[in-house]
Amino acid sequence: MLKSLFLHFSLIMYSQVIEFMHNRRSVLIKHMHEPGPNKKQLQAILTIACRVPDHRKLEPWRFLVIQKNARKRLGEALALLKTEQQYLEPEQIEAEQQSLMRAPVVIAVIASPVEHKTPWAEQILSAGAVCQHINIAAAAHGFASQWITGWTFENKQAEQLLGLNDKEFVAGYLYIGSSDDQPVDRKRPDLSDKVTWLTD
Repeated sequence: MLKSLFLHFSLIMYSQVIEFMHNRRSVLIKHMHEPGPNKKQLQAILTIACRVPDHRKLEPWRFLVIQKNARKRLGEALALLKTEQQYLEPEQIEAEQQSLMRAPVVIAVIASPVEHKTPWAEQILSAGAVCQHINIAAAAHGFASQWITGWTFENKQAEQLLGLNDKEFVAGYLYIGSSDDQPVDRKRPDLSDKVTWLTD
């Protein structure tokens, strides 16, 4: 009896997970607002983020959690840096200054590959998996999220401002918040164009 009940509930949970994965969508940053995840929820999201394939347990990634006043301070510093690198119109400068204020929480996933027999590309893919795990974990906690990169990607001066070393770069910024937006599904790939079946 207990075994059959356990199997029944396992099948329900399995179907819920499958449905969740089928319907997960990113929400555009412009549709996000307060509240964001609290510290306990962020700890849970980051714990899940670390449960990715990681050959030889190198942990070739780390996190910068940007929230509260740090969003404005860092956004202004990055905006100033960008104006030193290229000309910006006043409205572009303001947009850069406010870029990290668009969501309650921004998590920068820092790819930190190390010299090792594990290939560099494999370590970077692990960091990419971390980004998507954050997307999934945020959605499972009831929050909206979006993964972007932006101009600071592999910009050496921006990386120095963020405290990165010479071998690190930002794999992605994960913007997380609440949203009333219910994005419709977009066109997905036709599997017949993407899958080659090797059976013999």
